[in-house]
Amino acid sequence: MTTIQHAQLDWDENGNPISRAFADVYFSNESGLAETRHVFLTQNDLEARFTALPADGRLIIGETGFGTGLNFLCAWQLFEACATPGARLQFVSVEKFPLSYADLERALSLWPELKALADQLLTQYVAIHEGFQRLMFDGGRVTLTLMIGDALEMLPQLDGQIDAWFLDGFAPSKNPEMWTPELFAELARLAAPGSTIGTFTSTGWVRRALNAAGFKMKRVPGIGHKWEVLRGAFIGWPEETPAPAPMKPWFARPRLANTTRKALVIGAGLAGCATAASLAARGWQVSLLERHDAVAQEASGNPQGVLYLKLSAHGTALSQLILSGFGHTRRLLERLERGVDWGDCGVLQLAFDDKERERQAQLAGAFSPALLHVLDRSEAERRAGVTLNSGGLFYPEGGWVHPPALCRHQASASNIRLMPHTDVVELRREGDVWQAWDGEQLIDSAPVVILAGAAEVKRFPASAELPLKRIRGQITRLAETQASQSLSTVVCAEGYVAPGRLGEHTLGASFEFNSDDLTPTTAEHLGNLDLLREISQDLTERLQADQVPVEQLEGRAAFRCTSPDYLPIVGPLADREAFSETYAILSKDARQVPDLPCPWLDGLYVNSGHGSRGLITAPLSGELIAAWLDNEPLPLPRSVAEACHPNRFVLRQLIRGK
Repeated sequence: MTTIQHAQLDWDENGNPISRAFADVYFSNESGLAETRHVFLTQNDLEARFTALPADGRLIIGETGFGTGLNFLCAWQLFEACATPGARLQFVSVEKFPLSYADLERALSLWPELKALADQLLTQYVAIHEGFQRLMFDGGRVTLTLMIGDALEMLPQLDGQIDAWFLDGFAPSKNPEMWTPELFAELARLAAPGSTIGTFTSTGWVRRALNAAGFKMKRVPGIGHKWEVLRGAFIGWPEETPAPAPMKPWFARPRLANTTRKALVIGAGLAGCATAASLAARGWQVSLLERHDAVAQEASGNPQGVLYLKLSAHGTALSQLILSGFGHTRRLLERLERGVDWGDCGVLQLAFDDKERERQAQLAGAFSPALLHVLDRSEAERRAGVTLNSGGLFYPEGGWVHPPALCRHQASASNIRLMPHTDVVELRREGDVWQAWDGEQLIDSAPVVILAGAAEVKRFPASAELPLKRIRGQITRLAETQASQSLSTVVCAEGYVAPGRLGEHTLGASFEFNSDDLTPTTAEHLGNLDLLREISQDLTERLQADQVPVEQLEGRAAFRCTSPDYLPIVGPLADREAFSETYAILSKDARQVPDLPCPWLDGLYVNSGHGSRGLITAPLSGELIAAWLDNEPLPLPRSVAEACHPNRFVLRQLIRGK
């Protein structure tokens, strides 16, 4: 992974931003808004296309070069003015050098008429780091997916189809890497049938290269100092060019039946509530089935969870997922109440031994300081407000969350029907719908079911073989004291302790692999107190933790649910037996890619296995499921979505000959 680099800007006498690296302007000094509207909105016929969208329709715009976000805001403004209620706008943009928050705020202040939308963008412009970053507006009606990185690394990982392209970026003479046949081939690969394109340049070789990629381009009158610009449409992949490799059938998208947009989500923890919210934002009617009396009653019910990033310096699929998921959750929290529902106090991971210190040094070299940086012991103590045994790695955008508040927020959409006290014991497929049964009684039915009940998904035959494992965890609650109020950040070592919430600190958490009993135990309370002493003897004394009689210690236990590779299990389910028969050749030659469709279990999906990272991975996984079901660009790189796919396990077993 490459460290994110923010754009380096200079400002001209009129306050317009200029790229120092490319010595070029971000927009026309004379008529920035008019030029954006003419080049991108008009040449893609967006006013007519937005107006024609049905109530459940959507348009997907792709862009090369997000820059100041001006093109996005102008498209959103036009969409808001023209589109029918219920229609949706998705905007996908790649940017190698994103603006810092301060520079973006300064640049957008130049356009007072966009202020209402620009303010919403700025509110969500937090935790923008490497990889895919999803931002949501207007209750999910408008989504922005920023791909932070080099265009020729990001676009090949985009899985989706684009209806209209904004080919932007600095002038070809200033930034030739953004105007290459390789990049144009990616635009063509991603173009939906009838996709259109607009760009400000009319340079002959750009026009010819786009034509060669499968677009039919023509020069049209420009605006301001631009005599001509280009507009075009995708007419098809060129015959003389080798077609892109098809997706492996076991990772290809299931065929979407033309059915009622209704879904049953089983389980109302973080994964279930997030999935329900993502579908509801797209106009689906969702029944959220929960066996307890309210949402977030199991592992999602702890009073405080930590927004903690256990990353790798090597850009693994898990690391990419964590980075994208962290940003997504962090932006969702802006909708909740600070201090009660969440705290943006940062997270300090102590360097408790030499191995951890070495790991932290590697991470500090691999990621930008805005995400994480090393603090020596005195700096760490200043940040934490208590005496510590070591310095460590500080995540300034991290903090703690009250998970039930996030679940309640996500389950509160008007087209989500929460059905508590509903224990689904059987799923039956009848015609085109799944039926959920509670013994003798039919609870509800829908064409789509998402299993989001952690390890409980194994009760259904279709998901019984998923290698999910339950790990018991217990937290301890300690009353806040006047002295403990000095704790000003979450501090982690082998365990964690969070600043007080409503007069209480959360301390944890134990890992118990061999217990099915959820009664809190004295032994694990004492173990949590040991974890606290390892973090800070000073804080232990401030909390008077050693003076609390053991029998008065309070807490709760719940089961985490994890997979063997620590990645969640997210996506459509296949018939396991039929899968093994269909792709039996793989047991003899793993390089084969049989041209045979995957035997999907139509309409059956899973969102589980989030382990102790559910706060970071479950909400974005809900978006991933919804993107599959609505045939949208995925909110994660294709390779990461494949790494989380349920089919990975049966595929590995086939290849190993098991």
